[in-house]
Amino acid sequence: MIVFASFVPHSPLLMPEVGKQNLAHLENTIEAYKKLEQDIYAAKPDTIILIARHAEILSAAFSINQQPDINIDFKKFGDLVTKIKMPNDIAFGYQIKEAVETKMPIILTSHDLLDYSAGVPLYYLAQHLPVVKIVPVSYSSLDNQAHFAFGRHLKEMANRVDKRVAIVAAGDLSHKLHQDSPAGYSPRAQEFDQNLMNYLNENKIQEILDFDKDFVTEVGAIDGFYPLLILLGAIHNLNYRPDRLSYQAPFGIGYLVENFKLR
Repeated sequence: MIVFASFVPHSPLLMPEVGKQNLAHLENTIEAYKKLEQDIYAAKPDTIILIARHAEILSAAFSINQQPDINIDFKKFGDLVTKIKMPNDIAFGYQIKEAVETKMPIILTSHDLLDYSAGVPLYYLAQHLPVVKIVPVSYSSLDNQAHFAFGRHLKEMANRVDKRVAIVAAGDLSHKLHQDSPAGYSPRAQEFDQNLMNYLNENKIQEILDFDKDFVTEVGAIDGFYPLLILLGAIHNLNYRPDRLSYQAPFGIGYLVENFKLR
């Protein structure tokens, strides 16, 4: 069963050895991550389904990484110290694939080294969960409804297995909030982030599903929006309360920490 659900940012600047002097600008996000860590620890999950881009190439199929051990480092950002290694729940990943493959496109992959999109959430959320396993799931280039439906399949599988399952979706919101944003500026970026957060707070899921792909692409939010849709599908019809722990955009990119508190 699903015992925990959250949406988190994955910026490598959140890593102490990478962010350094920038960490002061991300204090609220880091504090929100710490609150989430307490909640996931209390939930005692056996497995974390981690939904993000990971190291996958975006394709017209969802993918599940089946490498037995997941390794993560931050060498490309100059951090030669931080390394993460976690076991993969390959049996559960294969069960998901078997259950879904007749309904929508899904593939199994094998990458032993994942990137920051997995590393940042696991660094903050899994350090005190020494026996937890990971199922790395990557989104696709399919439409909104397909991502939501895939999340519902994840919920069905989580309900079938005798284990406590946490679902964490990782990604950032708009990448074009400021004139000096690394990805450029879009005058609609603020609209996207504010509308999305308001809809989450009001549980207006259909309004989120109705977001136009061109709009999401224009503001540079695909890598957060699609994982979020899968998460929303996974908790659909569960009794939960959305709890926004923080939202910051000090570098022109929206960092949202949202806890979906299950009741």
